[in-house]
Amino acid sequence: MTRIGNSDLDVFPLSLGGNVFGWTADRDTSFAVLDAFVAGGGDFVDTADGYSAWVPGNSGGESETIIGEWLASRKPQGITVATKVSTHPEFRGLAATNIRKAAEASLARLGVDAIDLYYAHFDDESVPLEETVGAFGQLVADGLVRNVAVSNYSGDRIREWVEIAQRTGVALPVAVQPHYNLVHRNDVENDIIPVAEEFGLGLVPYYSLASGFLTGKYRSTETAGQSSPRAEGAAKYATPAGLKIIDALEEIGSAHGASIAATSLAWLRAQPTVVAPIASARTVEQVPDLLAGARLELSADEVQTLDRVSEWTPAHA
Repeated sequence: MTRIGNSDLDVFPLSLGGNVFGWTADRDTSFAVLDAFVAGGGDFVDTADGYSAWVPGNSGGESETIIGEWLASRKPQGITVATKVSTHPEFRGLAATNIRKAAEASLARLGVDAIDLYYAHFDDESVPLEETVGAFGQLVADGLVRNVAVSNYSGDRIREWVEIAQRTGVALPVAVQPHYNLVHRNDVENDIIPVAEEFGLGLVPYYSLASGFLTGKYRSTETAGQSSPRAEGAAKYATPAGLKIIDALEEIGSAHGASIAATSLAWLRAQPTVVAPIASARTVEQVPDLLAGARLELSADEVQTLDRVSEWTPAHA
């Protein structure tokens, strides 16, 4: 188990991404994936109020609704649920009144008394940051949210958020959620991790498997014949430099009897301040790899090998 920043949340070192629920995984499949994750020791689920408004026929909140129905059906103990605000079609942005209404709507869909970890999903510079920080602080003071976090914020804006929260006496953020993986490194390592170390924030990275590229499934930039809607996003990494990373992951993983995906997640977990990478599963069959990635421990030499081979990939050069 791993503690998230300075919070009292102690979680399994991998978070199950809920972005596929109501998109590429229907209700029954989502229930089966959640069941398998919990049966394997998982207890940390990540979603957002906007998931999955981009799907034709959806209106946003589908993922939260499925998770809420699963929680009501299974009544699992000790599950940590994280969700986010700012992208639901009815609750865009981070104005104080919007944050409050969005949080209440998320609580209703999830069917919980309080949100364990509530993220500002994307920075909204049209709203004074002090207003946003105050609104999150009020949610904590009123018992609707247990812990505050930020996602997709720059290091400078995180530092500013912390300064405002300290000065005004409201809840401090405990986590930050950046786009971070073996083919997308520099901005996080140069800008976000130093701030996380300074303020004791836990990193909960998304796109941990680079839209599936770091599973080893996509070894060509051609996507013809691929059934996954994420294929194009994954295949763009299948350059000579990207494939060197896959080869290194395969070699290191084979020494542990582990998959490429599990080895990639293990590398991410070994990075400073990383608490629990987020990874999603469209099928039950994909869940064991995620669970294995939460338990695999790489040696310092293996981590350094992956550091070197990914250092100059085009994705972050």
